[in-house]
Amino acid sequence: MIEEKALEKEYEVAQKKSAKPMLWIAMISMVMFFAGLTSAYVISMKRDDWVDFDLPQAFFVSTFLIVLSSGTLFLSQFFLKKDKRQLSLFFVVATLALGLGFIWQQYVGFNQLKSVGLFFTGPESTVSTSFIIGITFMHILHILAGVIVLFVVIYNHFKYKYTPKDLLGFELGAIFWHFVDLLWIYLFFFFYFIR
Repeated sequence: MIEEKALEKEYEVAQKKSAKPMLWIAMISMVMFFAGLTSAYVISMKRDDWVDFDLPQAFFVSTFLIVLSSGTLFLSQFFLKKDKRQLSLFFVVATLALGLGFIWQQYVGFNQLKSVGLFFTGPESTVSTSFIIGITFMHILHILAGVIVLFVVIYNHFKYKYTPKDLLGFELGAIFWHFVDLLWIYLFFFFYFIR
């Protein structure tokens, strides 16, 4: 029985040691994926049927929301380290709300593009608009994964699984959320400057 508990403890320590490196490996593969997509975008710009367009206003709003969400998540982690659970919970819920606002603004942005005659599929679509929807849709899938992570973090927060000395699950969720934030900032500036 004592040996079993010791083995369980060793397994738990090994899991904790490997969690962050595994997350970093996953994020590096995501960076490579988006680097490939944006490279294909640059190469496709040489096509004769390429159409230039301005980014919709909603993309600017969504960028502000996602940057703000990283700030609120930082504050949540800061207050959790100080053992101020209520403030921490408030800011992590605010992060979730801002993340959902980001997704909504992306939807609004695509409708703004459609309203000026830029379609993503069908006979009226262009290569450039198809690229922007494809790349942005893939990012939204990562944001949705981040939203699920935030729900798990909030659930674990309610269950008192995080303490100032044991924040691993919270930290992993925060690293992923900050990553998708930085990824969108890269994509936003890429679409803004590379036309």
